[in-house]
Amino acid sequence: MKITDLLSPNVMILNLKGTTKHSVIEEMVEELAKNNRITDSELFKTGILAREAQTSTGLGDGIAMPHAKNAAVKKATVLFAKSHAGVDYDALDGQPTYLFFMIAAPEGANDTHLQALAGLSRLLMKSEFTAKLKDIETAEEVYALFSEAERDDEESAQQNTEVIEPLTEDQPFVVAVTACPTGIAHTYMAEDALKTKAKEMGIAIKVETNGSDGIKHALTSEEISRAKGVIVAADKQVEMARFAGKPVLNRPVSDGIRKTEELLTKASLGEAPLYQSSETTNTKETENSSGSIGSQIYKHLMNGVSNMLPFVIGGGIVIALAFMLDQGMGVPQTELANLGSYNFIPSQLKMVGDAAFSFMLPILAGFIASSIADRPGLVAGFVAGALAASGGAGFLGALIGGFVAGYVLIFLKKLLAKLPQSLAGIRTILFYPVLGVLITGALMLLINIPMQAVNTGLNNFLNNLSGVNAALLGALLAGMMSVDLGGPVNKAAYVFGTGTLATTVASGGSTVMAAVMAGGMVPPLAIFIATLLFKNKFSEKDQQAGLTNLVMGASFITEGAIPFAAADPLRTIPAFVVGSAITGSLVSNLGIKLMAPHGGIFVILLVNRPLLYIGFIILGAFISAFILGAIRKPVPN
Repeated sequence: MKITDLLSPNVMILNLKGTTKHSVIEEMVEELAKNNRITDSELFKTGILAREAQTSTGLGDGIAMPHAKNAAVKKATVLFAKSHAGVDYDALDGQPTYLFFMIAAPEGANDTHLQALAGLSRLLMKSEFTAKLKDIETAEEVYALFSEAERDDEESAQQNTEVIEPLTEDQPFVVAVTACPTGIAHTYMAEDALKTKAKEMGIAIKVETNGSDGIKHALTSEEISRAKGVIVAADKQVEMARFAGKPVLNRPVSDGIRKTEELLTKASLGEAPLYQSSETTNTKETENSSGSIGSQIYKHLMNGVSNMLPFVIGGGIVIALAFMLDQGMGVPQTELANLGSYNFIPSQLKMVGDAAFSFMLPILAGFIASSIADRPGLVAGFVAGALAASGGAGFLGALIGGFVAGYVLIFLKKLLAKLPQSLAGIRTILFYPVLGVLITGALMLLINIPMQAVNTGLNNFLNNLSGVNAALLGALLAGMMSVDLGGPVNKAAYVFGTGTLATTVASGGSTVMAAVMAGGMVPPLAIFIATLLFKNKFSEKDQQAGLTNLVMGASFITEGAIPFAAADPLRTIPAFVVGSAITGSLVSNLGIKLMAPHGGIFVILLVNRPLLYIGFIILGAFISAFILGAIRKPVPN
């Protein structure tokens, strides 16, 4: 596929009306929708804005390449647009942007699509080509220019993918890796910029790309071994362990485009921190290039959350199906405590769901730790998460455990960096896992102690409140269900609620249990509502996850909201608590009773006032959703 297969004279804007970054993006998105290239403007725009939030696609030299790859794209398209006045697009060089290429790639974009987009990225690195584009006035001339460039560039484009080998023994040789989150534009532009500048400087180079079509031109161990230095120009995680002992410059992908000479000079002279001995703390250069401490913590957290999410969704929905099927098949009133596991088929479903769910906390902690310390952190992180689950520390304990495990491994790497060369080969397979598990395990046992004490204290506190106003108790318990979403505070409220069932069956059920379950249903339902009503406050991935929270909320699976709470706890958790507390207060105050310990909407027939109960839950979810919409920051334009 050629670039001209993605361009169309009918899908171009030769005189943009927008004067701001956001308005220009909206104008281009609407042009794609008008020409039937995308099916959902909001969904596609959310993908564009999410990419901009990671790194501006304003590349400098008057060019921007906003791009997204998602389900809204009906046909792979490159929209060309031009602004005569120039737009402040937060370009990397701080200058106005005149030429725009909005790339719309389908979710299942094939290799030929991606190769064409990579070719476009490389073509725009040529100043003489972009100069011609700025002077062109008609869509037909734009299309003709690209057609001519493709004919002229077929041979040189092929040559550009080859390794630039050293011509003499004295010529320096460096290796590089380029990668951006979507792997469409910046990855290949950085590759081309590094190769072009290396040729000018007389430096031999090989560049590995981690794009949407996978890893291309993978570096071999022999090439890494003989390289003078390594350049990692990436905005996403790449395999780093292979560079142990080599001078490594770890920079954003934009530096691979804009600061190529600086990177190549330092790499060719070996003026970079040794990766094996320093990792994240040896030099200010590595810290500064990777972002602030806050952004690093956020990146590690997101690595854990994104890998945990499929386990939450898969396990949670299967458990919900078990409850629904068991309710339909019939469960005696005396066996309601076993709802979901009473009949054979539902019990097998619940066993599968529970198995998936049980991996949630180890996955969260394991991938936080691996983001911090690379692959050696994975085993210690898994152990930390498992101990948090078994020790009552919940998801907050697993989150802390992931960071503990990661930095324990960083400490071990520094401690063992000067081992004799004869022992260096067994560091990764013996010393790191054994010592990492021992130290992390010991620390997690200490962390679990205060968490268990908190859990016990909360139960005692709740028992002492049994005689106070029902509305206050309902608000307190329901609010607790939203504090840590499955952690010790949540579990303390839930255990207290289930403990009231045995003595209330004869009277039609427990008001306390009804408040507890209603409070636990509010957070995931609030996320579902918020992602529908406030799309500018959530990324495309968040919106997709929001839909699954409808099922989880209806099923009383509070954990569905964990990824959102973990990503932004200071805003999200208070919003959840307010909505849950109001719901719990109303449920308790009006004496609504429940005879089941779990099941959500699937046990609604076991509630004495089902319509009112559902209404209060929906009210609480809307309250939390509107609070979230008011205080959550918009996805950056």
